[in-house]
Amino acid sequence: MTIQAPIKPTAAETALIDAFGGAIGQLPGDAAITTQRSTLIQAIKTNGLPTRRVENWHYTDLRSLLRTIPEAAPVAVSAADPLVSGSDVLSILNGTAVDDARIEGVTVKNYRDSLVDGSALKGLSVRSSDDLIGRLNGSFVSDGYAIHFPDRYESDKPVEIQLVQGGGFVNTRLPVNFGASAKATIIERHRAVNGSQALVTAVSDITLGEGADVIWIVLQEQGADDTHLGQIKVRFGKNAKLKLYVINAGGRLVRQDIFIDVEGEGSDLTLRGINLLGGDSHTDVTLVLGHNVPHTTSTEIMRNVIFDRAKGIFQGQIRVAPDAQKTDAKMSCNTLLLSDEAEFATKPELEIFADDVVCGHGATVADIDHTHLFYLQSRGIPEKQARGLLVQAFVQETVEELEDETLIEPLEAIIQAWLEKHA
Repeated sequence: MTIQAPIKPTAAETALIDAFGGAIGQLPGDAAITTQRSTLIQAIKTNGLPTRRVENWHYTDLRSLLRTIPEAAPVAVSAADPLVSGSDVLSILNGTAVDDARIEGVTVKNYRDSLVDGSALKGLSVRSSDDLIGRLNGSFVSDGYAIHFPDRYESDKPVEIQLVQGGGFVNTRLPVNFGASAKATIIERHRAVNGSQALVTAVSDITLGEGADVIWIVLQEQGADDTHLGQIKVRFGKNAKLKLYVINAGGRLVRQDIFIDVEGEGSDLTLRGINLLGGDSHTDVTLVLGHNVPHTTSTEIMRNVIFDRAKGIFQGQIRVAPDAQKTDAKMSCNTLLLSDEAEFATKPELEIFADDVVCGHGATVADIDHTHLFYLQSRGIPEKQARGLLVQAFVQETVEELEDETLIEPLEAIIQAWLEKHA
């Protein structure tokens, strides 16, 4: 008989288990929440962090890549000016939501209160055994915002949720519900401000009511030494529309899970992703999109720019259920690989169990088109500037699909500043 020896915990796994043991008495929650936290962390104690043997983590061996967790407490931070002038701002500073935050016509509740009264219990469940981000966040989360946009809500002002970190181990959650025919723009902005190393987990749980029309922008600007483990979960109601933008412009180790369940007929998803990767960074965006009902549409486009020794991954899976006839789903991943030492892996997947659908995927990896480069140089533009213009155009084409200059201009400014720093 073969007896499998228990795995020897790594420094990071030991640190996480020790951190949970030291924090469980201080983490908010009733008895049921506390029991759920213990259940979630137990899988990490038993199996450790995911490795290449776990299919969903094949390209991101977290057990090897995450070597430790920050020990120092975060330094004090404050909110910054909003990305779009005049936005309603909700601030989460070092994982703690600012009390008494208000948006006119919207219900805003500190997530800590949902933990204390036990109403957050259902939301702390994980999707699957390999849902490490959900498991880790559920074990340690202490605050965030629970937000409800009522039926027929509409405002010209974006809502910017600023998640600002000054280092340390920070865990937040954003359950957000949009009522029927609600129309809103949300900017979820993750920022590091002082250069101290941070490990961040963040889960956004979005529910779209019938006929809701939402723009949701995730702007990740962590520090060069930070680890960011993010997760977005979306459930669609009938005839709901979502434009989801995920922009990664920071972090050393980044994993962004996107889990979308299309459960309402007539719904439409527009997903656009931009990954700006440089240095020794490792960024993995993993999408699981389920078309579960008939007459739904989606388009997913990823644009990646990679310098230096960076490594990027996009795993995109579209599942079409047997009853999801008339599904129209298209996915593409386009990469500019601008260094001989850089790497990018793409893994598109289609699982189709219906017979009346239009689905497709494609991927490209290339350097800058030298014909375009020659054209600009022949007009007197220096090579470095010409290359910068082509890279910028490659990325900003996606941003311009927002068709709103108040959103486009500040996002383009962030992209331009990043390219000037790394190109």
